[in-house]
Amino acid sequence: MKAVVAGHLCLDIRPALDAPPDPGAPLLGSRSLLLVGPATFSTGGAVANTGLALHRLGVPVTLVGKLGRDRFGEMVLDRLRRTDPALAEDMVTSDAAATSYSIVLERPGEDPRFLHHPGTNDTFTDADVRDERLAGADLLHFGYPPVMERMTAGGGARLEALFRRARAHGLTTSLDMCAVDPAAPAGRVDWPALLERVLPHVDIFLPSWGELRFMLLGAGSAGGAEDGGPPDVAALAALAGRCLGWGAAVVGVKLGARGIYVRTTADRTRLREAGRAAPAIPADWAGRERLVPAFEVAVCGTTGSGDCAVAGFLAALLRGESLETATTLAAAAGAASAERADAVSGLLPWPALRQRVESGWSRRPVAALPAGWRRDPATGSWRGPADRAV
Repeated sequence: MKAVVAGHLCLDIRPALDAPPDPGAPLLGSRSLLLVGPATFSTGGAVANTGLALHRLGVPVTLVGKLGRDRFGEMVLDRLRRTDPALAEDMVTSDAAATSYSIVLERPGEDPRFLHHPGTNDTFTDADVRDERLAGADLLHFGYPPVMERMTAGGGARLEALFRRARAHGLTTSLDMCAVDPAAPAGRVDWPALLERVLPHVDIFLPSWGELRFMLLGAGSAGGAEDGGPPDVAALAALAGRCLGWGAAVVGVKLGARGIYVRTTADRTRLREAGRAAPAIPADWAGRERLVPAFEVAVCGTTGSGDCAVAGFLAALLRGESLETATTLAAAAGAASAERADAVSGLLPWPALRQRVESGWSRRPVAALPAGWRRDPATGSWRGPADRAV
């Protein structure tokens, strides 16, 4: 089945950084100069990360992003064409703004930080995804509206319009988020209202825990799995339940090194009506609550690993797999991505990724979960109190 991946696209510039002599010391501190190593350049953003990961996993994919007519835009197009010339065919170019870029600051053993220029992403609208591309596809995945100003303006009207149009063409719809800068325009968006407006038209919602927590609880919300602590499964269940109540059919929450939490609607009719890529067997997906542990890897970099996890999940959905397989392969894709500094080069093709999982790839331990959670010894995943599987 075919996918369209649309939304945020940028050039990532990654200077090599050594581990600090004093772990935990701020990156710059009082210094005005920090010596770094050579820089590497790669494509970034949801369109490149999730889109190229789907391509690597064997899914026919169309990429729709927006670039400036400048050197950075040429670099992005060149990198896409070197993978497959067809991947650059549906890029939108404009003189209205410069190509978006990120300077990725990631020291060994630390989470990455980003200096980001939204550029042309702020000018992207629903009109940039043409009807003929939707008509020839089975699934639309959209990523990173928090760094795309026009897509969140007016309470997300353009985002809603895009998903409405995709659903009218019979596509399954998927949405991913990214971190929100509280000082940027996205920090002033009424996110609960936007999600309540958009999620009735979204079948698969795949944010990270930090993103979901910020959007529904605010900037001062407590930490959790992404901060190194045990997953707060009660809070996960509550926030995922709100998103299901607003209309999403499946809510998958990325927990970084802690794995992936997923909760699904118990309404099989809602699952059957989730577009051309709807679950092949709704009974395998309905009324589920799972926590899938992460796989053990030697981490080189985590930039884009969440996007690759999304690709693993969607690739399994498009292949008609069960929810258990989809979440397991999502965790596997995210882990494989983290074995390389960039997002996609560590990702194995689909058969090899499945083989690695089935050969006994070890999982990271899961902190003690409260009563009502039970481990499935056959799969290694955990079933929550809301799980209705027999």
